[in-house]
Amino acid sequence: MPTISGQALGRRKPLFADYAVPLPATANSGSFTLRDLLAHVVSSEVAAFRDRQEERKLLKALSAAQIADGVAKGKVDMGGWDLEQTVDEPVAIATAIEAFTDGLFLVVLDGEEIKQIDQRISVTPESRITFVRLAMLAGG
Repeated sequence: MPTISGQALGRRKPLFADYAVPLPATANSGSFTLRDLLAHVVSSEVAAFRDRQEERKLLKALSAAQIADGVAKGKVDMGGWDLEQTVDEPVAIATAIEAFTDGLFLVVLDGEEIKQIDQRISVTPESRITFVRLAMLAGG
């Protein structure tokens, strides 16, 4: 599975921990574009968000070790929360595509910047996809 990472210009620390995402079904058809990749990654993240929301609704019994770990971190969470947050997947995909076309972030695939949203790309299970958030200059 390709590895997804996130960086911000001027920061050494990554934006989030690297994670893997399964290849989209269209990856082998020869019609795979950056637009397809962005849609696939956003869809995967929306599904993961929904799973986390469902998991938080469940009330869990914690072990002594989990309670001690939570105390050390400053928060003991047993679940049982329904935050009633929703995500409109098509809107999230459109927002990501618009952000790319507006130049708010770069996409680097295996060390090469992908500059065009409809550029055909080749993603393998060993690929590294890096999203680079660009900082806006004040007054510029």
